[in-house]
Amino acid sequence: MRHFFEANKPVGAICHAALILAAAGVLKGRTVTAYPALKPDVELAGATFKDAPVVEDNNLLSARAWPDHPYLLRAFMQRLG
Repeated sequence: MRHFFEANKPVGAICHAALILAAAGVLKGRTVTAYPALKPDVELAGATFKDAPVVEDNNLLSARAWPDHPYLLRAFMQRLG
């Protein structure tokens, strides 16, 4: 996964995926969203939590949960061109 961040390739994360990103050490200094209960985990990993349907931070696109699928998929498809 770190390869995608190092190569600046698009990464999509939804719901509890923020826990995997935190464990990989790629959240520090970023702004992301995730399942709302994960706000403390996101902040402990060094990121800023934003409660929004989709948050784009450079190559990372994140969403809160399944109701945000349309927002995340639209943003991700736009990113892919």
